[in-house]
Amino acid sequence: MAEEESKPVPAAKEESLVEAGKVSQWLTENGFGHESLTPDKNGVEIIKVEADFLLPTATALYAYGFNYLQFQGGVDLGPGQELVSVYHLVKVGDNADRPEEVRLKVFLPRENPVVPSVYWIWKTADWQERESYDMYGIIYEGHPNLKRILMPEDWVGWPLRKDYVSPDFYELQDAY
Repeated sequence: MAEEESKPVPAAKEESLVEAGKVSQWLTENGFGHESLTPDKNGVEIIKVEADFLLPTATALYAYGFNYLQFQGGVDLGPGQELVSVYHLVKVGDNADRPEEVRLKVFLPRENPVVPSVYWIWKTADWQERESYDMYGIIYEGHPNLKRILMPEDWVGWPLRKDYVSPDFYELQDAY
């Protein structure tokens, strides 16, 4: 018995499998390709979707009851790495003490970060997608007015990218 206890235990393989949540299971049952990611610290389910499948998945989730886009934003994973377009969806109903939430993430190549706009599903995406475009350079195809919202129109670069180099100065022309 003592010999069995002293034998080294082989290290368990680290698996990146995450148990699918309720929304992920529903998406799978209905034929929507995606990947479940680890839930956040509050237990909100996070789903990775390819850019090509964002609109069908978002439309299905809207039909499933996620009628409120609470947040859309961008994330830079670091110099040379991907950019991420994030969507936090909520089921808003009359008698919901704790509404159901889900977060979609679309990982995009840094060189050509293009994703379809969800403006036509949730109008709240309007200025949020414009801000992600302005700060990270993520292009939202189909957006009705995709232009800078915080920076001047002639600003060069994407200020919230981690590899952004701030210019020494910016000359305001025709400011008054």
